Amino acid sequence: MEKIEHIGIAVKDIEASNVLFSALFGKKHYKTEAVESEGVITSFFKTGPNKIELLQATNADSPIAKFIEKKGEGIHHIAFAVEDIEKEIERLKGEGFKMIHEKPKKGADNKLIAFLHPKSTNGVLIELCQDIEV
Repeated sequence: MEKIEHIGIAVKDIEASNVLFSALFGKKHYKTEAVESEGVITSFFKTGPNKIELLQATNADSPIAKFIEKKGEGIHHIAFAVEDIEKEIERLKGEGFKMIHEKPKKGADNKLIAFLHPKSTNGVLIELCQDIEV
């Protein structure tokens, strides 16, 4: 894992949260994107070398809706940048980690993504991210 790619925060209302985090960071978000496969709308902020991703559910069955129902708004996941996501998935499985996604899939911000199951990472949802070549 190369670095923390971003921290994901589950929110109920992305527009209200954009206003809140814009005031907090002193700058506006740079990108909003819907990810149909995950049932979310995302909004990204850059602060120094770090990124924050806000996630709002678009349907009641989405992982974010279930997370908020269970735990409320707050930190949802930590994402790490990797150079070769398929190789990293295999390495982690070999180390005994459980994957939610056995194969990477397209995520927000031009990334391939895969999540590790939090039951194998002390309750922390970990996302792997690899830039998609354009």
